[in-house]
Amino acid sequence: MNLMKQKINFNNFELFYKGNLKLLNKSKIAIVGSRKASKYTKEITFLLAKKLSKKFTIVSGGALGVDTEAHKGAYPHTIFVSPSSLDIIYPKSNETLIKNIYKNSLAVSEYEKNYRPYKHTFLQRNRIIVALSEFVIITEANIKSGSMGSFEWAKKYGKKVYVIPHRLNESSGTRYLASKGEAEVIWDINEFCKNLGIEDNQKVLNLNEALKTYGSELYEMELEGKVSIKNAKVYFN
Repeated sequence: MNLMKQKINFNNFELFYKGNLKLLNKSKIAIVGSRKASKYTKEITFLLAKKLSKKFTIVSGGALGVDTEAHKGAYPHTIFVSPSSLDIIYPKSNETLIKNIYKNSLAVSEYEKNYRPYKHTFLQRNRIIVALSEFVIITEANIKSGSMGSFEWAKKYGKKVYVIPHRLNESSGTRYLASKGEAEVIWDINEFCKNLGIEDNQKVLNLNEALKTYGSELYEMELEGKVSIKNAKVYFN
């Protein structure tokens, strides 16, 4: 595919893309964080993205951990900002997710073709994620991490930053931001979403109950983005 024919100018960025450009027209929220996120963080990230995607497009970086859960939770209402050109799937372990995003969501990159990810392209990717979004949610990050770099971009662009609560000795970066008043803590997801104009009326079924009702059709619904299956629960979009 000749990506030269699929290039846009958006927010002063020249971006190559694959997918649904209409997602750029919606209000956008960035959700980013650690590649080695805890189970708790992954579950909260998925739930946040799922609820917020009722009104917003969720922007993230396609990495393992938090980014993956953000994309999965919001799918197909999500934008993947790649650290490589779009002809190179990175990370390879997320190939299925990224190809689904190419097909049903939106992926963007500054690089035309044959451009592999380097240390500096991750930093550049982070600035695009933040710049595209109204505000940023960092669900887990240590003090010295790329996700804290996203905070620096948010500060530069004047974007508000939110974090989620963690136990002592976990997610030192987000706890530091909260303690210094640099980020606001999301104490209650439903209240947070309600303040953004999102009512919690999502249908959720136990997986066994959903299988009894929908049978094998349930997995077709998942591929079509009509439902999300997570931790033996089925979330209806």
